[in-house]
Amino acid sequence: MKKITLIINIILLITWMGVIFNFSSDIGSVSAHKSDRLLIRVVETVKKEKLTQEQKEEIIKKYGPLIRKLAHMFLYFILSILSFALLYRFYKLKPVTIIYTLIFCFIYACTDEIHQIFVSDRGPSIVDVLIDSLGSLIFLILPSLILLKRKIVTNK
Repeated sequence: MKKITLIINIILLITWMGVIFNFSSDIGSVSAHKSDRLLIRVVETVKKEKLTQEQKEEIIKKYGPLIRKLAHMFLYFILSILSFALLYRFYKLKPVTIIYTLIFCFIYACTDEIHQIFVSDRGPSIVDVLIDSLGSLIFLILPSLILLKRKIVTNK
């Protein structure tokens, strides 16, 4: 049973890495169009009404860049969960598990940006690497707090 769950962890992690790679393979205009379309769909669902073309353009101009950066964070938040789950199987809840997870996610973010050099209308961005790493770090705060609490409780 442990071997099956290990294989499932590996498959989920590799699949999610593929999802990130796939999004990064979109040319710039396609990538922007996908996130803009999602943004408009969410706003129309929340407002429960169709937006005019002018309203759509205004919302995209105002919130589009933020939504794209939040998408980066979300993708790497999930990558962090999946890589942490895999590493946890070997190291349990130790500082090294958190550090290795962060390093793995950071390296993948760097390779993702390098990949974008070869995609039309895209390019590498250090800012995106930092945003991706922040997404990973946000998840890793939880296990870090648990470790800290354990240390405080055992040192009393």
